[in-house]
Amino acid sequence: MAKELTFSARRSGKNQSVGLGQVASLARGLLASVAVTVLGVVIFALLIKWMSLSDTVISVMNQALKLAAVFVGSRACIGRGGTGGVVKGALVGLAYMMLGIIGYAFLSGLTLSSSAYLADLGMGVAAGGLCGMIMSNLHRPK
Repeated sequence: MAKELTFSARRSGKNQSVGLGQVASLARGLLASVAVTVLGVVIFALLIKWMSLSDTVISVMNQALKLAAVFVGSRACIGRGGTGGVVKGALVGLAYMMLGIIGYAFLSGLTLSSSAYLADLGMGVAAGGLCGMIMSNLHRPK
């Protein structure tokens, strides 16, 4: 019999444990978000090559791609009718946006203002939490 490895956290006087299954579901959500981003960037790069798009359109599409990636990642993490949807979705959104900020800083060498970074993090947490809330309240297919 294999024992499941758990991490304990103390909250409001009760021991809460986070199993590896939950960590794996968060990792699955993050990987799904990254996959959507990679696919979206490839498609978007082709569109930019074929059409001349303004900077405003590119900025809007970039934000839409981030939101879509967070929604898909949250769905992959939680599934229909899953538990803890708001927290798990928010964590996926936060991790995805942090990964994006780190990647942007390394690849471009530029730094944005701290308010731009905080806005991205806030958008990721809000979008992930909202998707998690929706996914948790959907009934599982029978």
